Amino acid sequence: MTVLADGPRRLRLGVNIDHVATVRNARGGDHPDPVRAAEIVAAVGGDGITAHLREDRRHIRDEDIARIQAATNLPLNFEMAATDEMVAFALRHRPHAACIVPERREERTTEGGLDAAGQHNRLAPVVARLSDAGIRVSLFIAPEPRQIEAAIRLGAPVIELHTGEYAHATGDARASELARLADMAALAARNGIESHAGHGLTYDNVQPIAAIPQLAELNIGHFLIGEAIFTGLAEAVLRMRALMDAAR
Repeated sequence: MTVLADGPRRLRLGVNIDHVATVRNARGGDHPDPVRAAEIVAAVGGDGITAHLREDRRHIRDEDIARIQAATNLPLNFEMAATDEMVAFALRHRPHAACIVPERREERTTEGGLDAAGQHNRLAPVVARLSDAGIRVSLFIAPEPRQIEAAIRLGAPVIELHTGEYAHATGDARASELARLADMAALAARNGIESHAGHGLTYDNVQPIAAIPQLAELNIGHFLIGEAIFTGLAEAVLRMRALMDAAR
């Protein structure tokens, strides 16, 4: 962890580059290249790269993972379903971290948190195998006490709190979702679990999340790749970084 001399620890920014690959795959060929996106993120001070290898390979492809790892020293957060195929892939490539997410073939993106509480028996051997290989396991979960308790039982060192409900809410509902996220980050911290957060975060809504002191990392992808169309990826990452820093 990085601790600032005069304030709270610096909040890390992980950039999800999946949708660079989505654009590439829509046309076919090699452009735009998600590896170039990873290199740009590294050049402007991003703290990590997130990439989700889906069952249907709709964006990131198998070969992209090795190329990303070779192109930058930034830690790779490998988003994956809890399947034998993805566990074998993770064990072969040994990313810094593996974030276990739910995956339904028909969804456009990861639309909700992993039901860690309801899938303990399925998840326990996956968490154990990844952890034994030296891969830092995180669980992408809703900000609910039962899911935090499940993460504790599973021995996951990290959770990523799903911020979608917060991002899509307004007024009092958004304030309530923000309080729930803060409470769950604090609960995780009391139990020795590091908290990350992500999903639906933008320039307009990121600062209240970034101000939650127990959060160590935000993972942001779709919005930054969308903004990159208009301003360039470097500028989009730098602006998000500045907003996060100002909130701390």
